[in-house]
Amino acid sequence: MDIVTLSTFAVPLAIAAAIPGPGIAALVGRSLATGFWPTLPMVLGLVAGDLSYLTLAVFGLAFIAQGLGAFFIVVKWAGIAYLAYLAWKFWHAETRALSQVTEAKSNSVVSSFLAGLAVTISNPKTITFYLALVPTLLDITKVTLVSYGQLALVVFVVVSGVITCYVALAAKARSLFNKPSTLKRMNRVAATFLAGAAVGIAAKA
Repeated sequence: MDIVTLSTFAVPLAIAAAIPGPGIAALVGRSLATGFWPTLPMVLGLVAGDLSYLTLAVFGLAFIAQGLGAFFIVVKWAGIAYLAYLAWKFWHAETRALSQVTEAKSNSVVSSFLAGLAVTISNPKTITFYLALVPTLLDITKVTLVSYGQLALVVFVVVSGVITCYVALAAKARSLFNKPSTLKRMNRVAATFLAGAAVGIAAKA
């Protein structure tokens, strides 16, 4: 897979990873409570969830695209509609200090990893993102194991890099994430990016 295609995939992925949501809230909350290093297994759990959805999107959608073309179009437009809905929700969302996020009592490596995996697996925004983005940027019927490996590497590097920045920032600057006004501005920026993504995907649909 050429560098242009990988870069085109990596940029919106980075934007999506940076959007505040359940995963970011959980990471920041844990980092505020336990610090940077105890939160890293949770980062890996979140990335594992993303990789699971990438796999589902690449191989599952390839099957749908080959056998159920009409349904594939419906799924694509459903993803666009959901991105628009998320933009509206973020724009109007009420915010509160992320330090109020309830933390799991156990801080073991395994429990932290599983908590991160559970947050991603249970987050419909993640699967919708991959359902909307992957078929828009790639011809998924022609994805090989090699190109899938390249995509998986991009997901690992980009997602882990972005969310680790949140963890580090929360550990170093706790007061920033305890200001609802700051979170509100972040949500407005996120809403703008989501709306733009929905429009861009719709234009190519």
